[in-house]
Amino acid sequence: MAEKKLSKKALNKSFWNWYYGHLTCFSQEHMQTFGYLCAMLPLVEELYDTKEEQKDAMQTYTAFFNTEPQLGTVIVGVTAGLEEAKANGEGVDGDVINGIRAGLMGPVAGIGDSLVVGTLIPILLGIAMGLSTGGSPIGAIFYIIAWNVICTLGMRFLYFKGYELGGKAVEFLVGEQAAAIREAITMIGTVVIGAVAATWISISTSLVIIEPSAETAGITLQSTLDSVFPKLLSAVFVILCWFLMSKKKMTPLKVMLLLVVIAFVGVLVGFFDPQLTY
Repeated sequence: MAEKKLSKKALNKSFWNWYYGHLTCFSQEHMQTFGYLCAMLPLVEELYDTKEEQKDAMQTYTAFFNTEPQLGTVIVGVTAGLEEAKANGEGVDGDVINGIRAGLMGPVAGIGDSLVVGTLIPILLGIAMGLSTGGSPIGAIFYIIAWNVICTLGMRFLYFKGYELGGKAVEFLVGEQAAAIREAITMIGTVVIGAVAATWISISTSLVIIEPSAETAGITLQSTLDSVFPKLLSAVFVILCWFLMSKKKMTPLKVMLLLVVIAFVGVLVGFFDPQLTY
């Protein structure tokens, strides 16, 4: 029997199914399971001749799956190669494929969230906000184009690298050789996030401790804080938001609502000045 080999057409269709449909029918029960099924369908249809064989092969991918979708593309590529090996009788079965999927989705999600959500997106947004100074639309255009180009090329590279390398692709992402690169990229992301916070977040108080008079110049709390620690209030609020979301597991929506309440109360008691005129 001739060896079965996935065509470039089937692999491309599988990739685009994942690219556009990884959140298909997303729910708390299944997460990305149905997106994975959509990605594997063209491969299974090409590798197996009968509907019964295709049904049995697709059953492997009905298990729960959830990871960071961009970097997680490599898992789809790896399982494409494993499914091809399974169809050729190379000792790979559904349990092996599911074991690799389950073992990879957690580590890849952690790395992907750090590199994509925690590093790449803040860097692109930082550049975009700089280009948007004065209301220019260039920043938004830059972000849309840069994100889609990087995302598409990166995901495509990972998918086919996963397919080519099979199980060796794991080392490409979670092996010891990649640790130094990941740490360096994470450090860059941390610096960028700090720079964005210092540049774009400005919180100040209008509270006057001693009213100015003929005898005294008056003391305002903001000028005192600036002489000790410039932008201290901005730093406090950034750290507060991080603490609530990271340690207290509050959702961003709840944190934003809390900030609205703090701002409202602060204006009422005279701590903040909205600088509004009526």
